[in-house]
Amino acid sequence: MSSFAIELKDLRKRFGKTEIIRGASLAVARGERVAIIGPNGAGKSTLFNLISGRLAPTSGEVHLHGRRIDGKPPFEINRLGLARSFQVSNLFTRLSVFENIRCAVLWSLGYRYAFWKFLADLTDANDRTEEVLEMIKLDRRRDVLATNLTYAEQRALEIGVTIAGGADVVLLDEPTAGMSKSETRRFVSLIRDVTAGKTLLTVEHDMGVVFGLADKIAVLVYGEVIAFDAPDAVRANPRVQEAYLGSVLADAQTADASRWQET
Repeated sequence: MSSFAIELKDLRKRFGKTEIIRGASLAVARGERVAIIGPNGAGKSTLFNLISGRLAPTSGEVHLHGRRIDGKPPFEINRLGLARSFQVSNLFTRLSVFENIRCAVLWSLGYRYAFWKFLADLTDANDRTEEVLEMIKLDRRRDVLATNLTYAEQRALEIGVTIAGGADVVLLDEPTAGMSKSETRRFVSLIRDVTAGKTLLTVEHDMGVVFGLADKIAVLVYGEVIAFDAPDAVRANPRVQEAYLGSVLADAQTADASRWQET
C-alpha cells in the first residue's frame, strides 16, 4: 500500500478552451494536515472537485492510498475512505443534530433501507452517533433541529457528518468562513481533535488558521502547485511571496502563527 494518502499526478482540467488546473502534482503523506492556499481563481475548488469525484479530470491521475480514483463517482470514493465538506452547509435542516449524524453513520455500518427495522434498535449506529456528538461537542444539542443551530454549530455539525462514516482522508472547504475570531479559534481546536490520526486537506483563506493548523502548505497559482512545504519554508519562499503572500502578509503571519500555537 502506498505511503501517500493522496497523490495527484500531472492533473489537468479544461472547461472548453480554458485550462483551470494545469498539470498539478502533489503527494500528501498519511496523517498529514495540508492547507491549500492561493489567490481567487487559482483553481482550489476545482482541485477539490477533482479529488472528491465531483469532476473528472481532462487528463492526469488521482490516487487514494495508492488506488486510482479519478473518474469514479463521489459515492464510490467516499466508500474508499475519503469524505468532504463544502463551503455552504449541506445538512438536513428539519432533522435533529442526532438524526443528521446518524444518517451519516448508517451507511458506513452496512445498513440499507429496510422498512422492518427500527432505528432506535440499532445500538451500534446509535452508540457511534453519540461518540461523534461528543467529539464535535454538540451532545447537549442532540435534539435541536439543525436549522435552529448557530452558524458555528452548523459548521461543527457538518464536520461531524463528514467524519461520521469513519473516512481516514478528510477534505474541508473553507471550514472557518464567516466565523468570528473567537469562533474560529474554537473551531480550529475542534478540527485538530476530530482529525487526529487522519489525513486532512483544507482550503482556507484565513492565514492565521493556515499557519496554525497545517503541517504543510500547498500554494496553487493559475492551476499549478508552485510550492509545497512546511509553513515557515512557504512563508519564506520568494516565489510564493511574489505570487500570493506578499511581504506585508509574510510579516503579519509571525504574530498569527504564535497566536494559534497557543491554542
